[in-house]
Amino acid sequence: MKNIRNFSIIAHVDHGKSTLSDRFIQFCGGLNSRDMVSQVLDSMELERERGITIKSQSVTLRYRSVIDNKFYVFNLIDTPGHSDFSNEVFRSLSACEGAILLIDVKKGIEAQTIYYYNIASSMNLKIIPVLNKVDLCYLDIDNVSKSIENKFRINSSDIIHCSAKTGFGITNLLEKLVNDIPPPSGNCNLSLQALIIDSWFNNYLGVTLLICIKNGILRKNDKIKFIKSNHVCFVEKLGIFTPKRLYVDVLKCGEIGWITCFIKNIDIVKVGDTIVFANDFTNNLLPGFKKVTSKVYAGFFPKYSSEYELLSNAIKKLSLNDFSLYFKRECSLILGFGFRCGFLGLLHMEIVQERLKREYNFDLIVTFPTVSYEILMNDYSIIYLDNPYKISSMKNVIEFREPIVECHILFPYKYIGSIIKLCVSKRGIQIDIVYKDDQVELIYDIPLSEVIVNFFNKLQIISHGYVSFNYIFKCFKVTNIVSVEILISGKKIDVLGFVTHIDSVFYKSFKYINYLKLFIPRQQFDVIIQAVVGNRVIVSSRINRFRKNVLEKCSGGDVSRKKKLLFKQKIGKNRMRKFGSLSISREIFFKMINARKLIE
Repeated sequence: MKNIRNFSIIAHVDHGKSTLSDRFIQFCGGLNSRDMVSQVLDSMELERERGITIKSQSVTLRYRSVIDNKFYVFNLIDTPGHSDFSNEVFRSLSACEGAILLIDVKKGIEAQTIYYYNIASSMNLKIIPVLNKVDLCYLDIDNVSKSIENKFRINSSDIIHCSAKTGFGITNLLEKLVNDIPPPSGNCNLSLQALIIDSWFNNYLGVTLLICIKNGILRKNDKIKFIKSNHVCFVEKLGIFTPKRLYVDVLKCGEIGWITCFIKNIDIVKVGDTIVFANDFTNNLLPGFKKVTSKVYAGFFPKYSSEYELLSNAIKKLSLNDFSLYFKRECSLILGFGFRCGFLGLLHMEIVQERLKREYNFDLIVTFPTVSYEILMNDYSIIYLDNPYKISSMKNVIEFREPIVECHILFPYKYIGSIIKLCVSKRGIQIDIVYKDDQVELIYDIPLSEVIVNFFNKLQIISHGYVSFNYIFKCFKVTNIVSVEILISGKKIDVLGFVTHIDSVFYKSFKYINYLKLFIPRQQFDVIIQAVVGNRVIVSSRINRFRKNVLEKCSGGDVSRKKKLLFKQKIGKNRMRKFGSLSISREIFFKMINARKLIE
């Protein structure tokens, strides 16, 4: 156990974590040259397409030290860099004694760099700062080193310089890991305690668990128990990732590996639970993981109501592999049964939607994303609501509070005017402005509801792609919001409602109503679309009916005959308006829901 080193690589997005993992695997002989590919640990096709890490991936490597010629076991966990997957980082660090803080020498310290450093520090991990891509920007090394020294109180002489792409400095970094990161602190002679840090579902093996052995030894065919669910089972298979799946007979204290117990009921296993032997009645729980709070919410509905149970099973299986995914059953008046799902951000929502489509073959109807509002009631209790339809029916409310996020925007100086104008239009309040050579960092407090849709896209357009953007939740702030309900032919369409600030309610409602008119086909009767706040119609528009020319064959004759035909047509249209029903397909509803993006 003294020769085991458990560590994670943490960094801002696109600072080279996956490339550094590749070099570690290459230097330690984890794969031969034939199997070695770029981004080995990014196993999902979706990760390779987008060029980002979505799931933390572990790998066990053997390294022979240059100094003492001894073999060391490295349990490396490559983590995501995007803020939407920060929960993956927290779970990975819980299984480690150290962390590599990777910083791109060109981009310097960014928002997630600071955030992940604070997490690792709070967990008392040994942090090794590393400057990456020094082969590209050698002249910037001194400036970035001084920034690290001032920001993190780290001596610049302790910073490792490397290039994950070329392999420069990797040997020095490996030796630094051996010397600086302490071995695991557990005891092989104590009773078993293993922390579940991840899980996923396999149709043949059932639930596979990624675990870290904190105390004791786990062997094949051992009878174990999950403390929280009190479920007892036998260990059927266990092993490690090298990064290939390798079967072993024993996992010892300090090691990170996987086990399967042929568990088909996915409700039994919870990430953060503790595994002990079945005859251990002490039930000593290891510190688990705090349940994360979702920031963005949306409704997931199957295209056909008969697929609801299949969608339910798919979401439950996906939640095994995504601890931060929140979901609960929801019923829509229009779309039927579905799920209200919570995400850490828009990217997280897009990834979940895409994984359901690729891994479980589901095409979904997804409602427009919203945020959760804090509501202070008359009895001074606080509730949280994320559904516009429920917010519109709230009574006895003292005040509404909306989530505010602190946004860090880094871009070239020449775009400063346009970006400040955009932030102000999103009800942003400037906190700070920092000049970094030819770049500027703006720090703004902006309502999350203004950030989650199109904000980053507009930043990209204004800056021609030269922008870095991150946000962190800050607080709830009192606001003046209203819930807008959409009525079509007098029928309330719950999935089209939205919440907005009172200053923009007329503008957004008018724009939205006019977009909806483009999707609804003309009928034999007038279709009236209304935007309603409370009991007041604030915007109304009409789609005119089809009208047959009943006078077409009346080329001559008495005028009374023409009046009679027109009167009969009028009576028929009035009857149609009373009894006719508007039928809108789910495909059209999907287009109408997506039209909300056009008004932001």
